[in-house]
Amino acid sequence: MRTTVRLTPEVVAAARELSQSRRISLSAAVNSLAEAGLARSNTPAPTPFAQPVERMGAMVDVSNVADALDLLDGPAAP
Repeated sequence: MRTTVRLTPEVVAAARELSQSRRISLSAAVNSLAEAGLARSNTPAPTPFAQPVERMGAMVDVSNVADALDLLDGPAAP
């Protein structure tokens, strides 16, 4: 199919570089770049990281760090 498109200077430079390095026409280079972009956009997005959380049964008031550490360390050994 023949059509007219406006390409940014960066896209033209990439297409020309690709056409010269592969010894293909500029149209073939533009098609190759477009197909690569389509293939890349069809890959699923990575799953966001989620930290597993467990309830420990104790509510910790972190306004006083020393008290929070004492609570988390448990009773002192004799």
